[in-house]
This record gives sequence, C-alpha cells and structure tokens, in this order.
Amino acid sequence: MSPFFGGGSIFDTMVQFFRDDDWRFQQLGDRPILRMGFRGNNGSWQCFAQAKDAQQQFIFYSVLETNVPPDKRQAVAEFLTRANYGLIIGNFEMDFSDGEVRYKTSVDVEGGQLTLQMIKTLVYLNVLMMDKYLPGIMSVIYADVPPAEAIARIEGG
Repeated sequence: MSPFFGGGSIFDTMVQFFRDDDWRFQQLGDRPILRMGFRGNNGSWQCFAQAKDAQQQFIFYSVLETNVPPDKRQAVAEFLTRANYGLIIGNFEMDFSDGEVRYKTSVDVEGGQLTLQMIKTLVYLNVLMMDKYLPGIMSVIYADVPPAEAIARIEGG
C-alpha cells in the first residue's frame, strides 16, 4: 500500500510507475495527482499524472509553462487542430479563457487493470508529442508563422 493518499489500485500503480522509472514528483496535497517537471529536446514543461479510481481512469498532462497571449489564441487553436488531426493516442487542448496549452493522454480501464506498461506508453508518448510540436507552437506565438506552415515544418508536409 502506498503511503500517499488514494490507496486505490490506479493511484498505487501510477505512483509505482513514477518511482520505478526514477521520476521526481510531488503529490498535490491529499489529491491523487502527481506533479513533475520534464525537459525535452525543445524545452521544458510541467506534467501532471492523475488517478481517478472511482472512474477507473488514468490521465497524464504535459502543460506549457507559458500561456498563449489573447491575440495569438486563434492562430494557436488552428495549429493545435491541425496537429490533432490524425493523432491516435492523445490530443492537444487549449483553454481559451487563459491560453493554457496542454497535451493529454488517458485511459479508462473499467473491467480491466491498469499496468505499468500502459502508463509508460501514455506518459512517454505524451512527452514526445509535446516536445515534437513545441517548436511549432512557439513559432506561431512568437514568430508569426502561419499555423499551416508551422505544421508542415514539423510533419514534413
């Protein structure tokens, strides 16, 4: 049994994965949410792992540390929509009210069991996607690159 609050199998499995994989993390209060930093090839950001034991769900977010300025949100929304098209696991999201951008991967294991390999797949796919698309997001915000051009640079289109 984990010394962290939660005690449920999803929370325990989540904590076990991050411990076994040598991630430095902290729990947010007594909630079943872990926060950690990640540094990719193209930048760094915060990550959040959340266990929803009652719903039998695991969710992992990569959250940009810079919010999109109001005058760039429409262009970034177009970029994210273009990036999301064709993605199989996970998606980008932007909160239009404050400009927060995040990549989300999740799984519902109702009737099954969350495994360490499932968490590993969701976590590493998540951070790889954020790292892959981060230069495009930044180029739309700071260099006024049109969203379609920014996607073409990343996806080779």
